[in-house]
Amino acid sequence: MKVTTDSCLFGAWVAAQIKNQETKRSVLDIGCGSGLLSLMIAQQSILAIEGVEIQQNDYLQCLDNISGSPFKEGIIIHHVDALKFHYDKKFDIIISNPPFYEQDLKGKVTGKNIAHHDEGLKLPELLHIIACQLNADGNFYLLLPDRRLPQLQQLVSKAGLFINELVRVHQTENHGPFRIMVRGSFIEDGLQEYKMIIKDGNDYSAPFRELLKNYYLYL
Repeated sequence: MKVTTDSCLFGAWVAAQIKNQETKRSVLDIGCGSGLLSLMIAQQSILAIEGVEIQQNDYLQCLDNISGSPFKEGIIIHHVDALKFHYDKKFDIIISNPPFYEQDLKGKVTGKNIAHHDEGLKLPELLHIIACQLNADGNFYLLLPDRRLPQLQQLVSKAGLFINELVRVHQTENHGPFRIMVRGSFIEDGLQEYKMIIKDGNDYSAPFRELLKNYYLYL
């Protein structure tokens, strides 16, 4: 599975937030793919992380990536459908980079369609899992295309959840937002909105560099 700039940004953003939440100890990564998000979080905090991944190839790649890391003792990966998995506890943190392209044109490769389109776990189903498995004082984090924000807002409200923080991600200052990074919870405490610019001219922006400096070798 290809590692993208926006997924790296999302992982670094979530890791930075969790690092400042000392009481948050358990993490669920829904649709963990290659394990990127779990590994980025584990690099910054001592946590008990569980991931669920339905696709065989991604699951095996995730196991390989985690087994070769110094954080393998704190991460457990389950090869299972997130909707059918028997969750034996609730979590302080739930993270997901869910399918991006609901109702968009699909390619010929089934695995990619499940990973990037809503052929597998759909957004309403994901939010149902979050509402059932998140601790009362926990937080969830999502990465989605900016155009899906209105849909997300409706579904979050329907699930009894709230969006507390919204970061709109732009390639440059001259581009409109193409991704949103969201923090939510069961608690309604107002919405904080921010902008994240990836590139400033030909170089990465200072906020991007600050978030990714512990992960990118040449920042």
